[in-house]
Amino acid sequence: MLLNDLYHALDPVAFTLGPFSVRWYGIAYLLGFICAGVVMWRTQRRWKLGLTADDVFSVVIGVVFGIIIGARLFYVIFYGAGYYLEHPLEIVATWDGGMSFHGGLVGAIVGGSLVCRHYGISIPTVCDLGVIGAPLGLFFGRCANFVNGELWGKETDLPWGVMFETGGPVFRHPSQLYEAVLEGLLIFAVLYVLSRRVPPRPQGTFMGAFLTLYGVFRFLVEFVRVPDAQLGYLFGPITMGQLLSLPLVVAGVALLVAAHRMARPQVGYVR
Repeated sequence: MLLNDLYHALDPVAFTLGPFSVRWYGIAYLLGFICAGVVMWRTQRRWKLGLTADDVFSVVIGVVFGIIIGARLFYVIFYGAGYYLEHPLEIVATWDGGMSFHGGLVGAIVGGSLVCRHYGISIPTVCDLGVIGAPLGLFFGRCANFVNGELWGKETDLPWGVMFETGGPVFRHPSQLYEAVLEGLLIFAVLYVLSRRVPPRPQGTFMGAFLTLYGVFRFLVEFVRVPDAQLGYLFGPITMGQLLSLPLVVAGVALLVAAHRMARPQVGYVR
């Protein structure tokens, strides 16, 4: 099995510098932020919004802090199952894993919005710009999950099954890679194609499409992904990931409808 051989040939540690180890997980986050920033910059130039490189860089920095804080807090609250109440010092141990996409999304919006308000930049437009490049970060992150041997799927006899070290002596769905393709590459391709039109589509179009597509894809992949051990299934086959994804679909559809009806143009600065 090609994927199984690939997994066992990979090391979660990319390289070491003296006593320090640099993991693929950290590199994935760095690549994701860089790619998102580049996509934002190139897209705003194509849309002729007039933002400066400093504006985009400042927004990206705000988003970075928001993602890290929000993703960790959501994981602690919704996936911790009381563990962090007993071990509060481990809340900051992000290097051990434990980040929630849904929290990262909320944190990114809050962090980016604070920077936009400071510089007088349109928050709805920046949200649209940000989600065009965000799927690339999801792609790298899910690939890093695969390398780490975490968030694997249910047992399978399909030829691309992988025997993860922490998943027992059985072949499992590489659900991390399913998500990398669907949440990462496919959503990016859709949003990038939509962004090519000039003048651009109305404010809210891209955020709405992103939320809808991510929510649907995450909900579907959860059926073959094993839920976090400390939570299990909430009721029937429903997981916490699915429960948190349903509001994204509702919000995404609502945004798409509102964007179509209001038809507000994309702008750089708010006068």
